[in-house]
Amino acid sequence: MSIKVMLADDHALIREGIRQLLESDENIEVVAEAGDGDECLKKLTMYKPQILLLDINMPKKSGIEVLEIIRNSNIDVRVLILTVHDEIEYLIKVIDIGVDGYILKNSEFCELKKAIMSIVEGDNYIQKKLIPVLNKRLVSREEDKLKLDSLTNREMDILIRVANGMYNKEIATSLSISERTVKNHLTNIFKKIEVIDRTQAAVFAIKNDIIKSV
Repeated sequence: MSIKVMLADDHALIREGIRQLLESDENIEVVAEAGDGDECLKKLTMYKPQILLLDINMPKKSGIEVLEIIRNSNIDVRVLILTVHDEIEYLIKVIDIGVDGYILKNSEFCELKKAIMSIVEGDNYIQKKLIPVLNKRLVSREEDKLKLDSLTNREMDILIRVANGMYNKEIATSLSISERTVKNHLTNIFKKIEVIDRTQAAVFAIKNDIIKSV
């Protein structure tokens, strides 16, 4: 029985090329194609593929938005991201949402086929060249989480405000405390998250997605 695959990419020529490659294998059948996020979600329910090859950059809804909807809707499909993006933050983002695989568009066909076969068997597949950077980032993120957990609620309030670009006087006013108290808290924050100034602290907060409106 052939593996039913759907392609979602906003470039028709890329879809056609991938279709031809996949259908050169008698075990794979491309059952549908979509050129944007909305069309992808509609056709998923119509054609019920086993595997969705999903691009990140698409009109109407991005691949990341489509993946979020799929996971929140419990649509029964395995999702393989096929993208030009080798930036680790994209990979981290889709892993957190629940992607099944992630490979780059410059991969050889044998790797794409290997990814599909792994995913259909219930395994996950990450392109080999991305794994060392991914592991390093995951370790770093776990270390950052421990640092954030060490902050008091007040210190977290101040860090969020620093990340939003507020100065000490503004922070003090918004929290009804003195500027001296803000400075003392910042000294403790810098030590705990291992940075040397408010710019590095802001970058740390943004990287760990704790920036909020205040």
